[in-house]
Amino acid sequence: MTTASPRWFTSSYSGNGGQCIEVAANLITSHGLVPVRDSKNPNGPVMEVPVPAFVSFVEGVKAGDFSTV
Repeated sequence: MTTASPRWFTSSYSGNGGQCIEVAANLITSHGLVPVRDSKNPNGPVMEVPVPAFVSFVEGVKAGDFSTV
């Protein structure tokens, strides 16, 4: 993990259903990374995703490229 303190947030679209991730967008500019963690386990592991990969993922979700079945 980087030395900067991540400011975590959950998307307003998550609906508080308990199956959410949190991201720390404040590290995008300074580190080129989007830290991601499980909202149910805030002390658990953090995955650092490069910005281009995260953008591709979000675009894929918006486009419906991922099956929910």
